[in-house]
Amino acid sequence: MKKNILTLILSFISLSIFAQEGYWQQHLTYNIDVTLNDTEKSLTGAETIVYKNNSPSTLEFIWFHIWPNAYKNETTALFQQLKNDPSRKKKLSKYTYGNLEDLSFKINGAAAKTEAHPNPQYIDIVKVLLPSPLKPGDSITINSDFKVKLPSYFSRSGYAETQFMVTQWYPKPAVFDKDGWHEFPYLDMGEFYSEYGDYRVNITLPAAYVLAATGVMQNAEELEIYKSIGARNSANKEGKPFLYEPKTGTKKISYAINNVPDFAWFADKDLVIQYDTVKLASGKMIDAFSYYHNKKKSLWVNSIDYIKDATRKYSEWIGEYDYPVVQAIEGPKNNSSGGMEYPTITLITSPDAKATSLDAIITHEVGHNWFMSMLGSNERMHTWQDEGLNTYFQFRYEAEKYKANSIFGDAIPAQVKELPTDKFQASIYNALSSIPMKSAIETPAANFSTSDEYGLISYMKTALWLYLLESAVGRDKIDLAFKTYFAQWKNKHPTPEDMKASFEKSLGSNLNQFFKMLHTEGQFK
Repeated sequence: MKKNILTLILSFISLSIFAQEGYWQQHLTYNIDVTLNDTEKSLTGAETIVYKNNSPSTLEFIWFHIWPNAYKNETTALFQQLKNDPSRKKKLSKYTYGNLEDLSFKINGAAAKTEAHPNPQYIDIVKVLLPSPLKPGDSITINSDFKVKLPSYFSRSGYAETQFMVTQWYPKPAVFDKDGWHEFPYLDMGEFYSEYGDYRVNITLPAAYVLAATGVMQNAEELEIYKSIGARNSANKEGKPFLYEPKTGTKKISYAINNVPDFAWFADKDLVIQYDTVKLASGKMIDAFSYYHNKKKSLWVNSIDYIKDATRKYSEWIGEYDYPVVQAIEGPKNNSSGGMEYPTITLITSPDAKATSLDAIITHEVGHNWFMSMLGSNERMHTWQDEGLNTYFQFRYEAEKYKANSIFGDAIPAQVKELPTDKFQASIYNALSSIPMKSAIETPAANFSTSDEYGLISYMKTALWLYLLESAVGRDKIDLAFKTYFAQWKNKHPTPEDMKASFEKSLGSNLNQFFKMLHTEGQFK
């Protein structure tokens, strides 16, 4: 999630199978049916989850995230965090509440009891008690209806004008791993940690809407319309765009995707579609879509090219993109916060961006398909493993393509832009190293005192930390280390220790001192 900390910064001018022996992770299969009522701003849904217990433990209960309840009242952890952060209070100037209700959990057809979380602020977490213990290797089927009242859009999920951002919206089991349960409340500053699952989602909504979602659309006729319109818009960027022709009544659109940690969807009546394909070095072809508001002189006319470039570059640097589709969608016109990523699709909310900064934001969010989705680290505890690693590659992308950096922007002197790319990047990181960075990188997201500090440390300090390693070992070796890490831990939950072991295997070096720097407060010495 790209944070807006420009003001703060400028104010300071061979794979080892043995290493994974005993590793396990749970697996979920989701079937969800949901209907949007765009008048009530609500969702009515029903889900079936097959939960496979791959752990060595017998489970007596499953913690569930019911995150729409974070928006229910001002006593929740979400509202308390926003109120305690001076730079985020403005989000609460105008809003409507949201919630999730009408839950009716059944386990293998039998009604299941639930218990509230003992922390009264955590009304967006519920414990589902299993009628009988779930033994290792066994599976259960969990069913529940649910209804969601969407909040006004001020933190990832909700509605704004005619646009719907449906994220963190369905009852979702918390992660259970070797460290136990990871149930935690929804927060604005602090992201997620999710089990991988296979998703089949049916979305019913008024037929006039353009729909964009995680995964591959299964409706052949509707998909062909999107591709046909999108291809013409991609080929004719300067002319009047071809638009989706609204229909009356409702439609049901289905999506499918395997082995992803989340599912999100977005809908609006006023979206231009672009479509193209991305060919990777291996020859693999990926469908690429962008969706943006129909307005004059939109910078989004080039968005499909940004998506394609980002997908190719990250595939080259880290490992091949694993999904059949990659997408980005423009968010509310009145919101400027950067963006928020979900598997195969990212929401971009930066209406005032310039061409180079829009490219950088889209690239950063597309990059989260690697550092969030394909490498599913615990973002709440180790935010840097997601945001910081991604920022390191975003900075490389900007330097190679534009001799630019989205953090410093127009403050970069002309003579610095004339430097060779490696020296340009050295200048950028030298400038970053002079900025006071108080907290340690290895700080849980919820422990940062402000969102500015969260962004500065999790994004910038981590990118600087990685650049120091690159300077010590060389770019070719650090690229190989990332490729090794990606190949070993793709579609798994790597910890910082796992990353360290993978890097040490690739580099043939002991990195104890380097990884100790993650706990360094203040500047690196």
